[in-house]
Amino acid sequence: MKIKYNLDKNTLNISLVGELDECSASRTRDAIESLINGVSGIVKVVFDLSLLTFMDSTGIGMFIGRYKKLKSMGISTFIKNPNDSVEKILQISGLYQIMPRV
Repeated sequence: MKIKYNLDKNTLNISLVGELDECSASRTRDAIESLINGVSGIVKVVFDLSLLTFMDSTGIGMFIGRYKKLKSMGISTFIKNPNDSVEKILQISGLYQIMPRV
């Protein structure tokens, strides 16, 4: 799993590349935590999943944890560009109810 990011005004864009599963979820979580804690003044985080090739339930848990952390900081979270298989998991899990698609 690779993580790419950029800051555009007050929006932190995080792109996940590869597979988000039990093997990579904890490293991904830690890397995202470091990004969030290292950037001040953000009001929105957008997770770009266009290069995410696979995700299992561990990935859903990772997203829910980041959502809770960001919400407690007053930061909105969004998801964009999931592929068809990741889209199906996001819909079934109900994640879009707390992290809308943009």
